[in-house]
Amino acid sequence: MSVDATRGMNVTRECCAAHAEIQLNFPVLRCRPVSRAWAWLLLALATLPLLSAAAPPRVDPALVPDTALAIPPLHFDSNGALLISPSATSSRHDFDYLVGNWKLKNRKLKSRLTGSTEWIDFESRVEMHPILDGLGNIDKYTENSAGKPYEGVALRLFDPKTRLWSIYWADGNTGRLDPPVVGSFENKVGHFFARDTYKGRNIIVVFRWDVRNPQLPIWSQAFSADEGKTWEWNAINVSERAR
Repeated sequence: MSVDATRGMNVTRECCAAHAEIQLNFPVLRCRPVSRAWAWLLLALATLPLLSAAAPPRVDPALVPDTALAIPPLHFDSNGALLISPSATSSRHDFDYLVGNWKLKNRKLKSRLTGSTEWIDFESRVEMHPILDGLGNIDKYTENSAGKPYEGVALRLFDPKTRLWSIYWADGNTGRLDPPVVGSFENKVGHFFARDTYKGRNIIVVFRWDVRNPQLPIWSQAFSADEGKTWEWNAINVSERAR
């Protein structure tokens, strides 16, 4: 029993004793249930903050990476370069759904490739425009989650010969294009791969675009530090048309 509950019981007993002295005809036995009631009430009040703190925040299911949706197996040439083939349905129109203005709900791991399970939630916006007569598109990404403006640009180009999309990313922190992730869509889900480095570690990156619901497209990113044997999802967002 907490100290506060014990003090409540003592106060109640003192009140009962005082009532008996002034002969208000309330039997002392009636004080025992009152004393227990105070104890339970104070105990319940004391545990409320603990229960509130223990309750995990509700997470939008759309912002949980779909691990049941398999990442395609990787293939390499004799030098270890990624071998990427287009799907039978790969098309220059695969990103047409993304044209326009969007508001995004985002989650990202606080620390990547460290076993972290702590996610950060924030919001952002995207403006996407087609270019090169439909062979490409470019979007401007903006957010303010770190307390200062952050801006990024995604450039997507379709190669009619290989029928593969290449997606390039640049932001205001580096001012340079990252190595492109390359791939295509199949059954309304696109996977795009690249070799890269992260904090000195060699990794393979995958972008996933899930447009099975084109009104709420979902982008997610995972890293593999073991040549695609295992993956860690570290970022995800779901887009909704800006009104």
